[in-house]
Order: sequence, then structure tokens, then C-alpha cells
Amino acid sequence: MPEFKLPDPGEGLVEATIIQWKVAEGDTVKTNDIVVEVETAKSLVELPIPWAGTVTKILAAEGDEVEVGTPIVVVDDGTGEGPAAGGGAGTHVEDVTDEAAAASDDLVPSPPEGGGSSTGSTREAMLVGYGAIEGSTTRRKRRRGASGAEAEAASALQRKAKASPPVRKYAKDRGVDINEVDAAGPTGIVRRSDIDAFLEGGAAPTTPPGAADGSSTTPPGAADGSSSTRPGAADGSLATEATGRAGEAAGVAGRAAYQRPVFDRSGEREERTDVKGVRKMTAQAMVGSAFTAPHVTEFVTVDVTRTMELIDRLKADRSFRDLRINPLLVLAKAMTVAVRRNPGMNAVWDEDAQQIVQRNYVNLGIAAATPRGLVVPNIKDADLMDLRQLAEAMTDLVATAKAGRTQPADMSGGTITITNVGVFGIDTGTPIINPGESAIVCFGAVRRMPWVVGEGEQERIEPRWVTQLAVSFDHRLIDGELGSMFLADLAALLEDPARALAWA
Repeated sequence: MPEFKLPDPGEGLVEATIIQWKVAEGDTVKTNDIVVEVETAKSLVELPIPWAGTVTKILAAEGDEVEVGTPIVVVDDGTGEGPAAGGGAGTHVEDVTDEAAAASDDLVPSPPEGGGSSTGSTREAMLVGYGAIEGSTTRRKRRRGASGAEAEAASALQRKAKASPPVRKYAKDRGVDINEVDAAGPTGIVRRSDIDAFLEGGAAPTTPPGAADGSSTTPPGAADGSSSTRPGAADGSLATEATGRAGEAAGVAGRAAYQRPVFDRSGEREERTDVKGVRKMTAQAMVGSAFTAPHVTEFVTVDVTRTMELIDRLKADRSFRDLRINPLLVLAKAMTVAVRRNPGMNAVWDEDAQQIVQRNYVNLGIAAATPRGLVVPNIKDADLMDLRQLAEAMTDLVATAKAGRTQPADMSGGTITITNVGVFGIDTGTPIINPGESAIVCFGAVRRMPWVVGEGEQERIEPRWVTQLAVSFDHRLIDGELGSMFLADLAALLEDPARALAWA
């Protein structure tokens, strides 16, 4: 019966986590029916089955991390034939005990004869829109165990625990034989909580620091009996001072020693979470960017009272009533205008070709915090959109990102990005540039603050709407003059949005 293997979700990903099965054993499926939902490093993806039949066995449990090419479900298509491509019955990674067997098993589909794999180029996992990250596609090494008769004898003497590779490593790092751990859940799969419970049941009592060797602390100077004599002690005041010190020491000795209070803390003192998915790829991309592109960050404080007045008028406009109108929308439009006036901000450094690539389009990235971590989808050709089209695109982008449904194509190809820390009440920051781009703008909170207005005799202090903007840029191709001019244009547009008409 055919085995459905985890396909490549695209963009060079090498593994995914099973989130939810849409079918159960015994269910009948049709061609292209959605059978499983998986989480990649970029988004949630629903996988269709390529043939019709009956689900006979589910090979991967929800929560398991599975490599591309690993069988995850068996479907009886009525032909009675074995798995295609010589896959045999399929082998789980954790069951491989011999390197020869691992190499011969069809865990990952082989490339076609004479195919592109002979060129030496490889696909590397990457954060969508960030470009390739060196070394990020390395697969986990398979464990070498007993072979032949020894492996069979060992498997006969003890049961084989069901657990995902990360959980097995978690147990190994703590010196626990996972086959001795009982699974608490009804699925029989060993989880981290089961290993923690196993450790708690056999943990040895701890000894308070210093109790084992009977060590104690001694006040400074008590070990050698040294003392100091103040000026004037040579006359008759020496005996009086000595008596006073003796009385003070007796008082200290008479007080009870400090006892640290004992608290009853419920739950674990620490929790560990596997670094995977979006968090893993974001970390790799940010480290690569921070230590590749020389960052420069500039700041400016802006009176955005006229922008806030414009927002109030747009909210009252009938053609904008069904859309989210906020300062971020005006900043996004201002970004497209400022990039047109300063096109070098929209370029990128090509290290391999030793070239600067000027992009004549704006794919505007909007950094979004989601339950799965930070994602940066982008609006394609944002520079060609009017304000309403841009508002519609941003509304859809934010809703899709928060639902965890952003597709890989929507997170690739960004040219410049906005990160809005103002929604958290933060004034500014020093953002890290997304790999594959050369600049990122940080938008702070909009606050009512005292501001000097007018000139000469008309100068006065008034409460105004004020915010801070920051821009980080790649100093390899963006000089301080260009970065400063771009930031000044952004500030001018937010200070008076009508300038966009004059600069269009």
C-alpha cells in the first residue's frame, strides 16, 4: 500500500511538525483531500493526499517533528501494490540502528538519474525573504547502535518507547534511558513531562551549600587577630575603647543567626522549550544579519499632529469606513514616497557577485508579532498602490499573520521593512535589518507632549502629538548622508502629509 511521505513545503525547508491530523485510521479519502496540517519554519501548511483510498495507518503523531521524505501515513488505494519508488515498508528515523541500513532505506527520495543534484548546488533552509543561511540545512545525525544479532537481542529484552527525536535527545542529555520511562498520556508517546516526572521520582536530596565540609564564614580580620589603632588610642582612651568593642561583640554574638525563609514554590523553577520553527529561523537570520551588515541607526523626534488630524478625517470619510485607519498606514505611504526620493535605500548588497542591486519596486515588509513568533510578510508593489489599496492590503496582511496563515510567498522578496514598537508603548529602538534588505524603520508610540511652536514673539509651548522614528541601514552601501536624507523626508511627510502631493 502506498505511503504518503512528507513533501518539501517549498523554500528549501527540511522538516516540519505535525500539528493536526484531519483524518483517522479507517477514513476514506479522495484525491486532493486535506489529510494533515503541519507547521514549517514559516507558516502552517495543509497537505493534500495525491490519491484516493482508505487510511490504514498513521505513522507520525501530532507534535512529532518529521523530516522531509519521511512516511507519515499509509493509504490503501485498492491496488495492493507496495510503496512506490522502492520505499519498502518505510523506516522510522529512531529505529535505524545501522548506518548501512540507514543509507539504503528510502527515508528521503533520491534525485532522478542525471538530475540537478550532480551540479553540486544544494537547497538551504532560510527564513522567507531573508536569503540563504549557511549551514541551516544540516540534518540530524542518525544514531549508531548495536547491529545484527546484538540489536535483535536488545530489542527482545526491552520495550521500544515511542517518542519524537527531540524528546529522545532530551532524555539522553539527562542520562535517562527513555525505554524505562512510562508514558502518562493515552497515546503511549513519551513526552518531556514524563521524563521530568521520572527524574523527580529518582532524584537524590540536595545538600545546602557549605554543609558538606562544615565550612563557615569568618568576619574580616578575625582569622589573624589583626586590629587597628585609631589616633589617640595611645593615651588613657585605649581601655575604654576595648571595653566598648567587647560589649558590641557580645551583643552581636547574643543575637540569633539569620535564618533564610523557606518558601513553598509550586511547579518547576525552570522550563525549557525546543528552539524550532519560526523562532529558530528568525534567530539564525538575525545573527547572520547583525554580524554581516554593519548597522547604523539614526533617530528623529517628530510633531505628527497634522497626521493625526488627517487620520480623523479619513475615519469620517465614507470610502474608508470599513478599513483600519491608523498612523502606521500614513507611515507606510510615506515610506513609498521617501524611497522614490531616495532610491538607494531600496538597494541590496550582493556579496557573491560583489554588486549593489538597485530594486525599482517596493515590497514593503510589516513586522508582525504572532503566537508563533515574529514574521515579516510584505506588500508586493506597495509603491503603485493608492492609500485605500494600501489600507486594504495592510488589513489583510495583519489578520492573516495573526491567524498564522501567512503563506511562504507572502514572506519572500521584501525590499524594506517597518517595525511598529509603538503598539507596545515603546518610544524607539535599534532594529536589526532583515537579510536581503538594506534598511528598516522603527515607529514609536504617538504621545501627547509639550512642544515649542511659533517663532519670535509668537513662540509658545503647546501640547502636540509627538512620535520618534529610527532607521537602521547597511553602511556598506548606504552612506550617512543618504540615510539622514531618507529619515528627514519621512519626518517631513509625517509632520505635514500634504507634502506627499508636492513630492509625488
